[in-house]
Amino acid sequence: MIPSVIILAGGLATRLRPITENIPKSLVEINGRPFLHYQLVLLKKYGFNNVVLSVGHLGEQIEAAFGDGSEYGISLRYVYDGNTLKGTGGAVAAALSFLTEDFIVMYGDSYLKYDYREVYDFFTSNRQNADGLMTVYENHGQFDRSNIVYENNRIKVYDKEKQMPGMNFIDWGLGILTKKAFENHQQQKFDLATVYQALLKNDRLLGYEVDVRFYEVGSFQGLEEAREILEV
Repeated sequence: MIPSVIILAGGLATRLRPITENIPKSLVEINGRPFLHYQLVLLKKYGFNNVVLSVGHLGEQIEAAFGDGSEYGISLRYVYDGNTLKGTGGAVAAALSFLTEDFIVMYGDSYLKYDYREVYDFFTSNRQNADGLMTVYENHGQFDRSNIVYENNRIKVYDKEKQMPGMNFIDWGLGILTKKAFENHQQQKFDLATVYQALLKNDRLLGYEVDVRFYEVGSFQGLEEAREILEV
């Protein structure tokens, strides 16, 4: 079964103002195309054609631009945050009825050119031992502060606040979760980190190391870097 993908695209994109005062981040143009175009092309390339967009700030513009996704050979559905931001975890929880039992989580401002099918196949082959997976990158503080201790395909420590010995890896913009992972998260607003931490506590969180960097368009520097590698 092909899992669904949820793209979290409901943020306010304050770091990209004034560009994002009138358009959402997903529609910011890179080399003549909105950023979401590149994400959908990548997903389709690896066989993922069931996509849910969690939208908020100016999300109706995204729906008007991309419609039902048929232009990409993808089924696109939209879940709106409403007047109150739910956080990344709350946004996923609000969309669970649209998602398959296992699903891929992406962020609306990140681009990781990697074989997602390979990552998902690894998760399914170890499904009995986990309810979640985080892709990780051996960072050593290069792109941002490293926040993960990773050994033998398992996340040992994940902490965005405290620096600890052995934290040479960083979470890398792509995850896999199950609906079961949300059973004990009933609050309206929470961060996905809360879900990952709960899985980690119960030793139900896999890690998957990738060897390529990801690009983000949440800042002006990120936009310029993405323009150098994204092609129409």
